[in-house]
Amino acid sequence: MANLRITLVKSLIGRPETERKTARALGLKKLRGQVVCPDTPAIRGQVQKLAHLVRVEAIE
Repeated sequence: MANLRITLVKSLIGRPETERKTARALGLKKLRGQVVCPDTPAIRGQVQKLAHLVRVEAIE
C-alpha cells in the first residue's frame, strides 16, 4: 500500500477553525512540518480540504 508524505507549506494563521483542526488531525503542527500517512479515502478527503495549504507526494 502506498503512503503519502504531506507537508504544510502555508501558515494556518487566519484560517477557519475547521481547517486548523483538520491540519492538527493529520499531525501537522508547524510550517514545513511533514507527516507520512497511508493513502486512504479518509486521508485523501482531509488533504483535499487543505489542498491550498499543503504539498502531497506519493511514496512507497
